[in-house]
Amino acid sequence: MKIFAVGMNYMQHNKTLPGSFSKSEAPVIFTKCDTALLKDGKPFFIPDHLGSIEYETELVVRICKLGKTIPVRFASRYYDAVTVGIDFTARELQSRLRKQGLPWDLCKGFDGAAALGTFVPLDKIKPVQNLRFHLDINGTTVQEGYSGDMLHQVDEIVSYISRYFTLRTGDLLYTGCPTGCGPVRINDHLEGYLEEQKVLEFNCK
Repeated sequence: MKIFAVGMNYMQHNKTLPGSFSKSEAPVIFTKCDTALLKDGKPFFIPDHLGSIEYETELVVRICKLGKTIPVRFASRYYDAVTVGIDFTARELQSRLRKQGLPWDLCKGFDGAAALGTFVPLDKIKPVQNLRFHLDINGTTVQEGYSGDMLHQVDEIVSYISRYFTLRTGDLLYTGCPTGCGPVRINDHLEGYLEEQKVLEFNCK
């Protein structure tokens, strides 16, 4: 199982980043290791040695069959379900890595950094590019997104990744986060919603 993620895929979020831009020619892709996966409502243990840890709430799609060099027009055949996930980011470490032009693995791929909700089959929900999602912390909505605002749409991302990596059943794609990121703290209770359906819930420890 591979975990792929897309950076800088929402314009409003990009405006908050150093050296921001409206849209890159190709999706910005990074990966997380398998131990980053956090699911089934298990708690997120905040690593105290990485500084501020921020949530980035994202739409996540699940790859459903083997694929390589997939044309965009066929990409929708290669994923079958969607949920909400959180791309936890060690923000201060990310800033240092950015300044040095170094990879993001350490600030994005640490244990527990890929929280994953319960998947909803695509045939049970709106089209993937017409979905609203949000994150509540301690009962208050802190981040909202709409998949139609993505700079690179899901089919385009799936096709692009498949040029470099063979996609396999069960691989995950975190599609990028909108604006509104912020820190998590011990005892925070997080709830992620896809449209009005709660698909993600866990505590920070």
